[in-house]
Amino acid sequence: MRTILITGASSGIGAALAREYAAPDVRLVLSGRDEGRLNVVAVACRKAGADVETAVLDVTDTSAMRAWIEAADERGAIDIAIANAGISGGGGEEADRRIFDINLGGVLNTVHPVLDRMTVRKSGTLALVSSIAGNRGFPSAPAYSASKAAVLAYGEALRGRLRGSGVTVCVICPGFVRSRITDKNDFRMPFFMEADRAARIIRRGLSAKQAKISFPWPMRLVGWVSRALPSGLGTWLMSGLPEKRPD
Repeated sequence: MRTILITGASSGIGAALAREYAAPDVRLVLSGRDEGRLNVVAVACRKAGADVETAVLDVTDTSAMRAWIEAADERGAIDIAIANAGISGGGGEEADRRIFDINLGGVLNTVHPVLDRMTVRKSGTLALVSSIAGNRGFPSAPAYSASKAAVLAYGEALRGRLRGSGVTVCVICPGFVRSRITDKNDFRMPFFMEADRAARIIRRGLSAKQAKISFPWPMRLVGWVSRALPSGLGTWLMSGLPEKRPD
């Protein structure tokens, strides 16, 4: 039986990934902030035959995350850990700090307890959810794009550091995917994708151990071009983008 751990599993990509992986030979270890929504996801996954464990956790709580992950791993070795929890929006110091705490700190609080055990076993996959926005600092969402840029760079570097260890690191960079975050956006989102389709793409990428799972391809192209632009030109081109709504 494979064990797959997913944070931020109560909605959006996390919930879709839980449903995508749900099967009789799979144990799902899921966390989220909203108990009601998380339970809905768990019920659907159990109906598909999966063994499901849930926990209502704040990913910024380092000690609670380590205790949860280590206990889950003791019950059955974690094969795939997907650090997915994240928030958007912002504006102001408090909001910006919260975005970094969740989007970056939450990734670290997920990665390290699992990594400690995967490196001993010399096997496992770590998936870090960044964003197309991680390719360039967006004036409309400074903290969000910066936090996702940090996750992208961290994941790319960690993959290199762990080369030959038996542990694979994959970075996921979605464009606009249906979630509680995108539901609040009141602007046109190009190449918008439903979460279940995104989950299928991510699953294929993780199975192939892709270094960077970036989609859809037009947004991947936008991300590549924006990353290559000179700083001044890139900032000018991005300055007219609409602001993301707070999560």
